[in-house]
Amino acid sequence: MNYFSCFREHYRALIRIGVPIVIGQLGIVLVGLADNIMVGRYGTPDLAAASFVNSVFNLPILFGLGFSYGLTPLVGQLFGRRDPFKIGRLLRNSLLVNGCVGVLLTLLMGILYLYVDSMGQPEELLPLIRPYFLLQLASLIFLMLFNAFKQFADGITDTRTPMYIMLSANVLNIIGNYILIYGKSGFPAMGVVGAGISTLIARVLMFVAFTVLFYRYIRYRRYLVGYRHSGYNRQDLLSLNKMGWMIGMQMGLETGLFSVTGVMVGWLGSVALAAHQIVVSLSTLGFMVYYGVGAAIAVRASYFFGRDDRINVRRSAVAGYHLILCLAVLVSAALFLCRNSVGGLFTESEEVLQMVSVLILFLLTFQFGDALQIAFANALRGVNDVVAMAVRSFAGYLLIALPVCYFCGFTLQWGINGIWLGYPVGLTLTGVLLYLRFYRITGKSSYRNLKTT
Repeated sequence: MNYFSCFREHYRALIRIGVPIVIGQLGIVLVGLADNIMVGRYGTPDLAAASFVNSVFNLPILFGLGFSYGLTPLVGQLFGRRDPFKIGRLLRNSLLVNGCVGVLLTLLMGILYLYVDSMGQPEELLPLIRPYFLLQLASLIFLMLFNAFKQFADGITDTRTPMYIMLSANVLNIIGNYILIYGKSGFPAMGVVGAGISTLIARVLMFVAFTVLFYRYIRYRRYLVGYRHSGYNRQDLLSLNKMGWMIGMQMGLETGLFSVTGVMVGWLGSVALAAHQIVVSLSTLGFMVYYGVGAAIAVRASYFFGRDDRINVRRSAVAGYHLILCLAVLVSAALFLCRNSVGGLFTESEEVLQMVSVLILFLLTFQFGDALQIAFANALRGVNDVVAMAVRSFAGYLLIALPVCYFCGFTLQWGINGIWLGYPVGLTLTGVLLYLRFYRITGKSSYRNLKTT
């Protein structure tokens, strides 16, 4: 108990900052689950098409989210030094950089769209895949611009405003899904295409709402001064790019592992792809909840890093890991108890349901590794040590986990079960590497060197 008493203040602060982020993230996941449930009830081919497109788009979306995360520790450090003018200037530069990255991601995914016929997916799914792909493509730029505002708000510990915006957009998204997927209120039934239209509208409205609030909310007035009376500058652009590309790469690598293996699962047929999508959706539920606490770790670590307080940087990270681990235990228990019934929310196919109940057992095996890598990746983000974080993630996800997935799935011919064996290997190994790096660089001499870079 004496050991845990030194973390008590950090538990309270992380919960205060993290709960609104978790609720917002949970809202995104629940809308994703609602999409899959509604689309799955409409038809298994629509669910399989959504599975493929969502697997492909998870990479640019989470890379973009990771890129925007580069703003949070920079804002948090300035917030610790009480410098609102520079925070406003950083936001201005971040909107430019995020917008450019959004355009770049749109162009890259547009090129990929031209080759969607050559990606080994079942022929009967292509008429559903193509329009849903284009709708996801159109929403990327708006999502990136919203992310810039959200990370600014998180960095100044105002995590409630983006939560309210995201929850409101999610409610509209679910209503839009119901109307457009099933053809209510005079609209034709559009299945997976209707879900894509609803998602696009929700993402546009999220960006518009935050833009209006930034100019009108009294809490943001002191940051608006720096935003209006500063220009784009090389120092901020370089800092944002350095942080953003490394963090985006780290998140993109993990997402890339799931996206590439999602394509591999598509080689096994529509049933395997539908089961994969259901369990990945459940996995994303845990991931986004954990990452809400992880984002709070980055905010607290960056605040103390800005104040040159090494001890509390380390305590913030450890306290955050304790909280994420508790959440992982709760999520794992719920999934284990519901493993034979949760698939019924998405589909009535007996083949898919049997496969889902088995894959959930594989899902439970990497919850500890997921908690470890999320906690200490965000701690490293808070102290600007993002290059080492990206390198270790590359080793864990692509050099180890991806070959294991392919080897077990296809060389040993274990199918989808073999593919899922690679996930606990990659996530746990990456988490251990990030933990060891954090403890090494927050030592006294290493920490001083980090502060001078």
